[in-house]
Amino acid sequence: MSTSRSAIGTSLEVSAGLAGLSLLIVALLANQSWWDRHFLPLYFYSQEKFLLGERLARVASAVIGVILIFFVRPAISRLASRMSADEFVAGLLRIIFAVGLALAVSEWLMGHEFAFAAAESQPGEEPVRQPDPKLGWIFTPAHDGTTIAGMRKISYSIDPMGYRVNSQKSPVDVNLPSIIFTGESIITGYGLNWEETIPQQVGAALGLQSATIAVFGYGNDQAYLRLISELPRFRQPVAVVSLFIPSLFARNLGDDRPHLGTQLNWKPAVHRLWLSTLFRFLVPYHSEAEIEQGIAATRAELLATDTLARRRGAISLVVNPQFGSETQVERMLRRRILERPGIEFVRVKLDPSWHLKGDLHPDARAAHAIAMAIAANLRARLARQAAN
Repeated sequence: MSTSRSAIGTSLEVSAGLAGLSLLIVALLANQSWWDRHFLPLYFYSQEKFLLGERLARVASAVIGVILIFFVRPAISRLASRMSADEFVAGLLRIIFAVGLALAVSEWLMGHEFAFAAAESQPGEEPVRQPDPKLGWIFTPAHDGTTIAGMRKISYSIDPMGYRVNSQKSPVDVNLPSIIFTGESIITGYGLNWEETIPQQVGAALGLQSATIAVFGYGNDQAYLRLISELPRFRQPVAVVSLFIPSLFARNLGDDRPHLGTQLNWKPAVHRLWLSTLFRFLVPYHSEAEIEQGIAATRAELLATDTLARRRGAISLVVNPQFGSETQVERMLRRRILERPGIEFVRVKLDPSWHLKGDLHPDARAAHAIAMAIAANLRARLARQAAN
């Protein structure tokens, strides 16, 4: 009995010690270069907070490692020496059972309390969304709603085709010459009234109809799929405007929604346990291979968007807004995804303070700067096109 008890206690001591040592090694080796290779910049999380989070994670890893080595390991030894083998094993099994039960109950509660994460929607949030088998979700057509964003009351009108418009009285006319805008909440105009949105300002500047087919929460693959389904509606597409922001690139790696592979092959959503999804959200680690695949897929999607537009005789443009200074990782993503393949894009540098109050979406000043940069690029290219 004592031999059995000693063997079990020794095994647990060694395990605690190795776990602690591993955490200390992680804290030592996880330098900035390692973080840059595995943790992508996040648009809705400022660079300062991101760096602080990295430092705190390293400190936490070191602290937990020290606790395991110098406190938990000796405590296991003392506990094993005071109990019989049967008592020790029984206590260990009770702990394992309690942890397992807690995880099972947590999984059940999360599955019943929260909606599927990939829906990118919360109850009562405007514009209202509905599931879509190909894209994941779309705006509910023919719907009006108001909400508070950026400490202002914002009105959203979605026409019968699912496009944001000024009001239900002015739906998009697919017979008119149009600039089609695809993308996500920045293009749609989160926290902005219609006249402040990027598409409306570009359309007004060029004297053309703007059609906003963008939907909140989309990655570049969803934006491309949305364009495939909607572009054929338009009789006279003049230009197609897309969005790429390196700090939103992590969204393109999501597979808990319908998504595209590197060969632009459609794949269904991958469903995981809620606790696994929560862990991936809290610890957004990506392997280098996963990031490389994401770069290849995003580049392919933007090139395919350009091809799709040109086949319809439309100009294609990608807008690349940048708040404040560009990080090394953001620069790498921009160069590899936009510059190297020769994708036509306009880069817009923005004041870091040009955000909505209490939110990191662009405010009216940023939207105006982005819109004017797009309008200037399109105006010049349309003039060259007309001259030829």
